Amino acid sequence: MEPLLVLDHATKSFGPVRALENGSVTLYPGEAHALLGENGAGKSTLVKILAGVHRQDSGDLTIAGELVNFSGPAASKAAGVSIIYQEPTLFPDLTVAENIFMGRQPLRGGRRIDRGAMNKAATAVFSRLGVDLDPERLAKGLSVADQQIVEIAKALSLDAKVLVMDEPTAALTQVEVQRLFDVMKTLRSQGAAVMFISHRLEEVFASCQRVTIMRDGNFVSTAPIEDLTIDDIIRSMVGRNLESLFPKTITEPGKVVLEVEHLTSAGVFTDISFQVRRGEIVALAGLVGAGRSEVARAIFGIDPYDSGVVTINGKVLHRNAPRESMAAGIALVPEDRRQQGLVMDLSIDQNVALASLSRLSKGGLISRSSERNLALDWAQRLQLRYGKMRNPVATLSGGNQQKVVLGKWLARNPSLLIIDEPTRGIDVGTKAEVHRILDGLVAEGMAILMISSELPEVLGMADRVLVIREGRLSANMSRAEADEDSVMRAATLQSTESIV
Repeated sequence: MEPLLVLDHATKSFGPVRALENGSVTLYPGEAHALLGENGAGKSTLVKILAGVHRQDSGDLTIAGELVNFSGPAASKAAGVSIIYQEPTLFPDLTVAENIFMGRQPLRGGRRIDRGAMNKAATAVFSRLGVDLDPERLAKGLSVADQQIVEIAKALSLDAKVLVMDEPTAALTQVEVQRLFDVMKTLRSQGAAVMFISHRLEEVFASCQRVTIMRDGNFVSTAPIEDLTIDDIIRSMVGRNLESLFPKTITEPGKVVLEVEHLTSAGVFTDISFQVRRGEIVALAGLVGAGRSEVARAIFGIDPYDSGVVTINGKVLHRNAPRESMAAGIALVPEDRRQQGLVMDLSIDQNVALASLSRLSKGGLISRSSERNLALDWAQRLQLRYGKMRNPVATLSGGNQQKVVLGKWLARNPSLLIIDEPTRGIDVGTKAEVHRILDGLVAEGMAILMISSELPEVLGMADRVLVIREGRLSANMSRAEADEDSVMRAATLQSTESIV
């Protein structure tokens, strides 16, 4: 079988920085092909070469047997390559069909847009994908999953034969992920090649036939999925053996740090009660949208709630009082680190110091040396990888940005750390480092409330698992009791057991 796309020994430099040393990948019709590697491995640069955003400095790119060198994104699309990004970029005030056919709408007399023909063509594309979307619906309000389907439909309408999906499942529910996999299977059956980029290795094994691994800008290997294990992939990605993704130390929990009693917010969550003790990780599990993050935000005082009591170290907290929560010893690492955890234009050291400004200032002025020393201390403790402390935090990889948010809050020496999706969007090597950090904090006596949509992370790191379903606590399991089946059953079905 002839390949649809071959990128062979591509290189790309930006000034003195060599972003891609040996980018090589081969895609065949009818296959889903995973491209894996840590942050900084060169995946993004390779994808941008395929998209026509960058031109390779050397190396060959062949599409359907023809040597090409894209002059820009339009040339890439014309050659049948389409990129589906993690965050779709639709025009919200246009209809689904208008987004699909933007700039090439079918016309009738007087050069007026033939909306009937356009809607009919959009419906035909959705039919090919096996999904049911109204072509006349405005893009505004569509879920991320439906927006991605529209982007895929746009690619099919352009007769794309190669689709590159860059972290497409990061913001999807499990049901939406399965629908995306079904769409991928349909695309494959129609002869397309799908390149799938994800940090979620379980999804790679569920959806892909071959895997290419990159490290430090270089091609490492390509192999059929059936010849690989997760350990094989991790070893190739990080260039070393990881003893475990989940370095869990079993500790004896101490006194109660956080107690939540009958917490209720109408229409969001109802009658939530639990405790978190010193030296334990309690995980809030459940489907996306079940109310887990809302519970955490209410505990910290960001979101309001109607009734219930939150107690930290024996002190009852007032509602809607984040400053009081911080003073009482609570730290919150939010799910969206870029929008809610960091100020992207500020430097690395300024971000680390943000939550500690009151003790770094003298006479209302911030001590620059104290700010820098604080940041350097936590950079060393968390093994932060950076160029200069004065560089904008936006220059860091996702995993290192997460470490900065952790450092910001750990600098306050909290007794309770609430961490929402601790490893979302970061590579497997950095995941192991974040898990090591959490395990070390618990060993030192910190209490951790962890929210995670990754079931292996929940089962690997938690001492207890609380499952929230449709805003209600449906299960409270010990580490020994929790497994994939029991957690998913509690997340999707109404539990008949009483909650202790």
